Amino acid sequence: MSHHIFNPVILREYDIRGEVGKTLFEADALALGKKFGSMLYQSQKRVVCVGRDGRLTSPALTFQLVEGLLSAGVDVTDLGIGPTPLIYYGLKTLNFDAAIMVTGSHNPAPDNGFKIALQNRPFFGKDIQELAAIDDSLDLGIRGRFYAQNIIPAYVQRLLDDYEAPLSGYSSLKVVWDTGNGATGDVVRLLIQHLAGYHILLNETIDGTFPAHHPDPTVPQNLTQLIEAVQENEADMGIAFDGDGDRIGIVDEKGRILWGDQLLLFLAREIIQNNPAATVIADVKSSQVLFDDIRQLGGNILMSRTGHSLIKAKIAETGALLAGEMSGHIFFADKYYGYDDALYCAVRFLNILQKEGKPLSQMIDGLPKVYNTPEIRIDCPDDLKFKIIDKIAHQLAAENATVSTIDGLRVSRGKGWWLLRASNTQPALVARCEASTPQDLEDLEREITSYLNPHGVIFKI
Repeated sequence: MSHHIFNPVILREYDIRGEVGKTLFEADALALGKKFGSMLYQSQKRVVCVGRDGRLTSPALTFQLVEGLLSAGVDVTDLGIGPTPLIYYGLKTLNFDAAIMVTGSHNPAPDNGFKIALQNRPFFGKDIQELAAIDDSLDLGIRGRFYAQNIIPAYVQRLLDDYEAPLSGYSSLKVVWDTGNGATGDVVRLLIQHLAGYHILLNETIDGTFPAHHPDPTVPQNLTQLIEAVQENEADMGIAFDGDGDRIGIVDEKGRILWGDQLLLFLAREIIQNNPAATVIADVKSSQVLFDDIRQLGGNILMSRTGHSLIKAKIAETGALLAGEMSGHIFFADKYYGYDDALYCAVRFLNILQKEGKPLSQMIDGLPKVYNTPEIRIDCPDDLKFKIIDKIAHQLAAENATVSTIDGLRVSRGKGWWLLRASNTQPALVARCEASTPQDLEDLEREITSYLNPHGVIFKI
């Protein structure tokens, strides 16, 4: 048997992703189409939709991907340029068996990759490894049909279906939107035309060079332009998206960042109010405040491994109505489809802010006071990151530390907790700490340093 071999570093836990021209090539896209198409054809599922983000390499990769799918006898509908949730929407509402999005997501501009989903479940982990092993060398002598379809208007209307237009009072919000030259630009431009209030749009032109800043709303420096625009325009809030629109970032009128777990808490409060004892899922990086608050409200809160595919599977397993990650992936199964859609999340949060009748800053100030770090990424080679976590785990076990190993190491101390885990999407370790005082927070950061430095990983406070 002879078939295309991928560079193993691009076969990630949740998707296929690498640096174009170095680890990821057009030949990989062609082979992926053939392998995935062959798998679908043999399972009698032969209709696929594809989409792409605005990266400079996305058109060529998409062309090769489609060619591979067609050569395997699969019918392909090209949904064009747009956010990843647009492709998920097409998969959920139209007669497609699977979807592939060509996107580098929040990664640097030279990167690109493929997110894959099936009609009935996410596609990740073992699925990706098994896909890579499929023989793509056979010529089946059949060819699928190609179509193109624009579903952006239908998608925007679906977003608006759950928008609650305000009647009066503190409802005339002024909002700044920063699409970061990513794939959400065209959709947001249409969406805000139908929203109440006053809306300012930044970096709406889709441009794969990302001239303004890199579109990753979890990195504070990427929100600098948004924060300045909110303050200069005396806006009520700012909303940012990552490169493919499945992650959201929010800032209040004072320019403070609303982190993913805080956002999830506000969203969960409304859902639990309307659905007593509802299940909510949060990733292992989330604040203890979130877990405690939801329990006090009578909700059922579950801690999950980080990863959009893992959480989508957990939603299906548990029947959770809401889930989220510190990284800004928010998943609504309440009135929606259970996948991560930053634009839909923005609409639902606008509803909440309009009904609250008070500034977002006051909502944030009303949360219990704790001190925590943002999500800290520490450079670490892919071939070492998991080994280092294993070594530190053995050390903590020998010390009889209180550790959750759901995803990496979440270590509970009397003064708070710290987390260290290996990123599944980047060559990095991810850390976060939370404590009741600034001094305790510094102590926890020093503790992480003491565990990392012996392994040659430099983490400076």
